[in-house]
Amino acid sequence: MKTFGEIALVYIAVLQCLCGVCMPHLLINVRNQGGDILLETISSNVTDDTISLEFQRSDGTLVTQLVDFRNEVQVIKALVLGEEERGQNQYQVMCFVNHFYKMDFISSDAMSKLRQKNPGTIRIAEEDRGHSNYTMDLFLDVSKSGVISKHVATLCGEAADTTYTRNDDLKQWVQRPGSSEAALMATARNFTTTPVTQQVGNESKPVSLPKCADTSNLWAPCTCSLELCIGWYPCGLKFCKGKGDGKKPASSYRCGIKTCKKCFIFSYYSQLKQNCLWDE
Repeated sequence: MKTFGEIALVYIAVLQCLCGVCMPHLLINVRNQGGDILLETISSNVTDDTISLEFQRSDGTLVTQLVDFRNEVQVIKALVLGEEERGQNQYQVMCFVNHFYKMDFISSDAMSKLRQKNPGTIRIAEEDRGHSNYTMDLFLDVSKSGVISKHVATLCGEAADTTYTRNDDLKQWVQRPGSSEAALMATARNFTTTPVTQQVGNESKPVSLPKCADTSNLWAPCTCSLELCIGWYPCGLKFCKGKGDGKKPASSYRCGIKTCKKCFIFSYYSQLKQNCLWDE
């Protein structure tokens, strides 16, 4: 019997086809580090040159990763369910927009040609690429994000005040052919908060924003940390050598995919510790 998540993902795929945007997709059963089985759906769009990956964690968090190869952009969106008994909203959405290197994922064209064998098999990635820490030091204005990627506004519409990027990413995108530094810089702004101060003698001196894990005040701003792990994704192609005939050297041919796992730890500004209760 299919789970609710499986039914929902199949329903979305059927709806996309009916709307004329049918994209090749795979449904992958992935065993995570805790032993839970998660269902990933991976889709490619060759026309837009994108790949999207989505799954729901065992705690209910819905994670969506979109890779825009044309613009060297990765968007990771997290829809986190709230703890209503602790006064949180039903859910909150955060988007993290970063520069992406094309060699970190197989191309959308190669992805579109993959065919699924043994769909019921539980998959474990061949290579663990560890953890990458991202200190998100800027808010990204979703309404101006089209100069970065047209997909940001589509994916992050519910995260108008909680979409983040970094100065380092803007510097990378400025190097894209035809990019306008002024237009890119206009998409982002620094965190504007009331300075946190500490009394030293008769003076109040500013101090850095505390980590949410280190503050007990639920209504104070702090730096939140959120870990998101992609448990299985096609990160490269495998090539095998054919047999030579003595006159011609052996040729190489594509014979499969290499699969990887990668975790991201995002540190970002949270207006209230109340919105970061998992970071305790």
